[in-house]
Amino acid sequence: MKELIEKAISARETAYAPYSHFKVGAALLTADGHIYTGCNIENISYPVGICAERVAMSQAAANGERKFIAMAIAGGKDSYCFPCGMCRQFMAEFCDESFDVILVRSLDDYQYLSFKELMPYTFSF
Repeated sequence: MKELIEKAISARETAYAPYSHFKVGAALLTADGHIYTGCNIENISYPVGICAERVAMSQAAANGERKFIAMAIAGGKDSYCFPCGMCRQFMAEFCDESFDVILVRSLDDYQYLSFKELMPYTFSF
């Protein structure tokens, strides 16, 4: 998972965050072994912006991927960056309880959560 962590940290550097100055990078591992990255992209009209997690998952889905294994999320270096509620629900569309979320502060400072720990009650039919 070190490669996933490295790619999330690298993706964070490409974030467009001129308003909050809070850069986030994400790296998503699929069941086929592909890694898709994303960064947050802000907009002066805040709701129009998009989070790094949804960028990575959207790229994977746009490429036909539907089975996801894990995602590393690199936000601030002082604290772990948890996905927002919208991203958690977006993850719920594609991820099962075994999906791993890796919260990253640095290459050597990260923690694992299962998706079930992160989102114990998803909205579904």
